[in-house]
Amino acid sequence: MGLISSLSNAVTGLRTSQDSITILSRNIANSGTPGYHRQSLNIIDYSSINSTYARSAGVDRAFNLSLQGYYNRQVSDTSMSNVTGDYLSRLEGYLGKPGSAGSLDTMFGSFKNSLQALSTSPDDYPTRANVVAEAQAFAQRLNSLSGVIQQLRQEAETRIANDVSEANAMLISLNEVNNRMLDLGMTDTSRAQLLDQRDRLVAAVAEVIDVQAEYRPNGTVALMTRSGVGLLDNGFSTFKFTTAGALSPTAQASSDPEASKVGTLSLTTPSGLSIDLVQQGVLQGGELAGLVNLRDKILVEAQNQLDEIAAGVAAVFNTITTAGTAATGGGGAEGLSADISYLKPGNDVLLNYTQNGAQQRVRIINSTNGEDFIDASGQRVISVDLSDSTAAAATLQAKLPGLAITSPSAGVLQVLDDGTGGAMDVTGLTTRGSATGTQQGELAMALFVDQGNSAFTGNLDTNPPQIMGFAARISVNPAVISDNRLLVQFDIDGTLGDASRPQYILDQLSAMTFVSGTSPTANEGRHQLNGTIEQLIEQVLNYQGTSIGSAMSARDNRQLTLDTITTQMESEYGVNMDEEMARLTELQSAYAANARVVSVVKELLDTLFAST
Repeated sequence: MGLISSLSNAVTGLRTSQDSITILSRNIANSGTPGYHRQSLNIIDYSSINSTYARSAGVDRAFNLSLQGYYNRQVSDTSMSNVTGDYLSRLEGYLGKPGSAGSLDTMFGSFKNSLQALSTSPDDYPTRANVVAEAQAFAQRLNSLSGVIQQLRQEAETRIANDVSEANAMLISLNEVNNRMLDLGMTDTSRAQLLDQRDRLVAAVAEVIDVQAEYRPNGTVALMTRSGVGLLDNGFSTFKFTTAGALSPTAQASSDPEASKVGTLSLTTPSGLSIDLVQQGVLQGGELAGLVNLRDKILVEAQNQLDEIAAGVAAVFNTITTAGTAATGGGGAEGLSADISYLKPGNDVLLNYTQNGAQQRVRIINSTNGEDFIDASGQRVISVDLSDSTAAAATLQAKLPGLAITSPSAGVLQVLDDGTGGAMDVTGLTTRGSATGTQQGELAMALFVDQGNSAFTGNLDTNPPQIMGFAARISVNPAVISDNRLLVQFDIDGTLGDASRPQYILDQLSAMTFVSGTSPTANEGRHQLNGTIEQLIEQVLNYQGTSIGSAMSARDNRQLTLDTITTQMESEYGVNMDEEMARLTELQSAYAANARVVSVVKELLDTLFAST
């Protein structure tokens, strides 16, 4: 090998060593920079007849396509789990643990104990005052919990708006990165830095909404949701959120866009196509999916359960329960008749009968919505307008053809079996009306009232149904607060020593059962409650506790998986200082060796020229 070849080889060695040291110093300087991918110099060896030499051929950037895709997916899932877990953790703090001070079961237990004391000492003023105080405390607890739930829903609505703004900004930035990637004159170093920015932006978008990323050979990236809706490709889509303003318990989402009372979230593609992300079920991960699920389902379910408790408590006090009277007909038919003239919208009639020895239960609700379904307790629920007893009887006859259902006189409903030797026997016909006052000669009383001191009847024909949001509106009748003697005196001239009313209420607490849900549509996807008030409260606390625990566990598991993936990415992409320092030592030695070759060649050339 000649001196010139040796010099050429040494100079290329110096150049590649210098370039490698430059890359190495950049790695060390960015060792703590989030999203930085380790870089290395791509060196190619060239061979010719007279010599071999090396030259730099661009910068290699650490990148694993499958790992990056898995990371983006896990970022979306973890973000969704985190926001759900955070909100439910706050809800758990407000609900309290079963048996703790301020929890619904503890407060209801105190309220029930005060009623039991009242049944023993109805003429004792402090005892009556304690009942009123406990009733107010329980109602106010329902009010405050309802307020907390709506506050959380409102916060979710606000965060959706913020996420939309952030997502739009990040998609615009990603589109700019894609455009810059098409610049063929860009240096390898600048390209590597731009790729780091690209991956950071994709991960940031994945936190907001679930994405699938297509990384292309030219460095650009295309994004779409898991459901296949395009976000970025030859242009970017734009998110839009239209807020509904302040949310209340009655402001709920609906499959009918005209009936929905929450903010709408849509996406407009570059071609101008607008997609409702919620109505069309596009969201499958990311913080947006978690927030929408909280606003429209999880927190609404909690509100619905509070409403069921509030409705049950009001009904226990104001329900007038009247058993039917015996009735007979031709052919040995026997049954019962009941006065339904006093029933208000939402009141009901309980019909029990046997068919071939099997017990059948039917709840007939005074409503015009026409529903007919089986509730969570196995009871058939039929909605009929009872204001016209003749028409109501005809409707029921068509639905229960094996029985003889008539209205022998206005306001009376009569149900007879199929006669001697028949397969059916009527065993019960009970009407349940609502007391609207406190001294109407009825043991039932309107202790708990709705907005405007109106009686709670469970009316299904209002829009929305009366039960919706009732936990936020329930209060103690001001008349009882002013005069606690009304807890005992069901007649104006009644004595304070009569415990009939308190005992009637206690009997109602033990006997009355409730089933949540008012229609198949309203019941869909909901946890069904079934039992007495105490059992409803227990079921609600157990359900919420289980749901919150599951959300916390899912959050921790998702985060653990993400941490594992992040650790793996740091291993593949990150800068290992020990390895870099060892590499620096190698490069310094190589640089020194090449420099020594250059020095020796110079000395030889100087000697050669001096001798000529």
